[in-house]
Amino acid sequence: MDSIFVSGYAKFPQNITGHELYKEVAIGLIIEKESGNIIDVDCSLITRTAREFAAEILLGRNIHDLAPVVAEFENHYFGHARGALIASLRSAQKQYFNKIPDN
Repeated sequence: MDSIFVSGYAKFPQNITGHELYKEVAIGLIIEKESGNIIDVDCSLITRTAREFAAEILLGRNIHDLAPVVAEFENHYFGHARGALIASLRSAQKQYFNKIPDN
């Protein structure tokens, strides 16, 4: 198998529905092991539109370089969970580098 699954977690802000339901935002990424390209995404954001928008930003990006992805979220995603989503993505990146040390 040429792909791996990694996940990341971060606390939702306390004043939003996601916090009431889940407490944490979870992000799951399927990544091409050798290249680091993100080929599938899911997350625990409440609305379908938020999940799809986050996936649109992340699909085809590379886990090795999150700076452009973070900039994309900061410039285009204005949901209350933006900071938690970025933190969960960085958590997933850390998990990736811990499991795939050669990268």
